[in-house]
Amino acid sequence: MAKILIPTPLRPYTDKQDAVDASGATVGELLADLTRRHSGLKAHLYNEHGKLRSFVNVYVNDEDIRYLQREQTPVAASDTVSIIPSVAGGVETVAPPGAPKPQSGEGGLTKDEVKRYSRHLIMPEVGVDGQQKLKAAKVLCIGAGGLGSPVAMYLAAAGVGTIGLVDFDVVDFSNLQRQILHSTPDVGRPKLISAKEKLNALNPEIEIRTHDVALSSQNALQLFEPYDVIVDGTDNFPTRYLVNDACVLLRKPNAYGSIFRFEGQASVFATKDGPCYRCLYPEPPPPGLVPSCAEGGVLGVLPGLIGVIQATETVKLIMGIGEPLIGRFLIYDALRMRFRELKLRKDPDCPVCGTHPTVTKLIDYEQFCGVAPAAPEPVTVNAATELTSVELKRRLDRGDKLTIVDVREPNELQINRIPGSLHIPLGDIPKRYNELDPDAEFVMQCKSGVRSGKAADFLRSVGFKHVLNLKGGILDWIDKVDPTQPKY
Repeated sequence: MAKILIPTPLRPYTDKQDAVDASGATVGELLADLTRRHSGLKAHLYNEHGKLRSFVNVYVNDEDIRYLQREQTPVAASDTVSIIPSVAGGVETVAPPGAPKPQSGEGGLTKDEVKRYSRHLIMPEVGVDGQQKLKAAKVLCIGAGGLGSPVAMYLAAAGVGTIGLVDFDVVDFSNLQRQILHSTPDVGRPKLISAKEKLNALNPEIEIRTHDVALSSQNALQLFEPYDVIVDGTDNFPTRYLVNDACVLLRKPNAYGSIFRFEGQASVFATKDGPCYRCLYPEPPPPGLVPSCAEGGVLGVLPGLIGVIQATETVKLIMGIGEPLIGRFLIYDALRMRFRELKLRKDPDCPVCGTHPTVTKLIDYEQFCGVAPAAPEPVTVNAATELTSVELKRRLDRGDKLTIVDVREPNELQINRIPGSLHIPLGDIPKRYNELDPDAEFVMQCKSGVRSGKAADFLRSVGFKHVLNLKGGILDWIDKVDPTQPKY
């Protein structure tokens, strides 16, 4: 016996089964056994001459049988056979036989809603009941940026009745590469105003609630309480742990997503029997170890795909259909166009969702993640570890012998650069520091001061005595010294 995976369009002919075991030593024998058991499939797989239809492809594991031995391809019990028919998509002009025809106002939906959601209503898995669940649901999106944009747009289009948005930022030019809720005329406007306008234009039938606040331990529980599902579109670790813990304490499912450069992650946390984010990552990384998207970059289309996955999981949770990503961790590599799925388990020793939780209320997450601001201390000139752009310009103008070391990636130097700087990427510093004179005076510089701070710390650790970090990086240099250069 080998397993044959049945695609959605053909499941009505296999009693709605998505996989069927069949007997046979070859693909042809398996399909013959399959169509004997489920006779309705035969017309969809074979033409009147008994040949496989040209719009039906068959794979053994991940190989197309057209490039193997076609129907004579041998199959072992451990193999998986997939039937892959062509799918039209797009607009269907004729309802399939037996499809329900929604009536105006049926199930509490208005005539306009029946028209708007007609492609949902004719799906047995959704129908009027499912659409009513969406209409009655309340979803809170944390962030109206890269992930929040596609999430909010698709939830609004799907008919989620109440969508809450938490954000306190304004639209910046650098957002437009990926945050599709906003457009060029919105630059400088609050993201919540821009987002609400776009979502109301997309679907005036739903309610958009805006929360112009920074999420904190003081307001999270109150904000989350009225909502059914929380969508995590955050971009920093303190807020991510805060969202997780609040969801666990309130028993609200957390549709999680994260992005960086070309890779994305997605899962569903904090359900009744499933793991939470702390089960996966009990502790945050040290501050600065994992660069943000502002430092490391992100492919503009990546949050679109991960956000759509988050929206999909949210819709499934609301309607109670399918297999949500509970206990499953999805990893996406855009460069290789590959998905991987890892199994997650609920940790009985988890401090939040475990058997004997120790975190029973929201804590100080800035402190937990090690990013709480330290109390300011007076710094003498000899003990200084950083200098400002204005101070650097003043010292250069008076002829001080300073070597500026730019530790950014080569592609970043094509955008802007401090004249006369030496380029050594951060990752090369441990291999190339012996090229530098340990008695010279250095100013380490990157985009915002984070990476260069690490480089400065390393050089001091190997005996360099005169190393300063440029506070605020080249962005501060452009703001205060050389505004002719572009920012990114």
